[in-house]
Amino acid sequence: MSTVLLAAQQQSTASMLVTFIPLVLIIVVFYFLLIRPQRKKDKEDALMRSNIQVGDEIVTAGGIIGIVFSVKDDTLVVETGGDRSKIRIKKWAVSQNLTVHEQQEAAAAAAREAKKSSKKIKDEISKSDEVQNDIEK
Repeated sequence: MSTVLLAAQQQSTASMLVTFIPLVLIIVVFYFLLIRPQRKKDKEDALMRSNIQVGDEIVTAGGIIGIVFSVKDDTLVVETGGDRSKIRIKKWAVSQNLTVHEQQEAAAAAAREAKKSSKKIKDEISKSDEVQNDIEK
């Protein structure tokens, strides 16, 4: 009788695991497809907003384009239009910074150089492989 009870308990445990595996799998897929990319984008946006400087050209979430006139802790004064009108907005309302800074340019140049050097290395490796194949023949 006890062996039957033990077998029934093992079957119920196994069936419970099989029931929860798809749920866990769905949560993992949601994390990698939705949550993780959104967190990465939020961090990039926060970094962009924290790096806003006076003189940058920005676009707000409402579509207002202007030049930053002054920067406070959580607000910006933006100069818009030809009549030089100024408005005060919250930093969270900035959706784009259209000004490219030297740091970003330097990072982009470094990335281009790294790409070129890796291509040169690959070319040299392929040339050495060709030479080795010619020697073997």
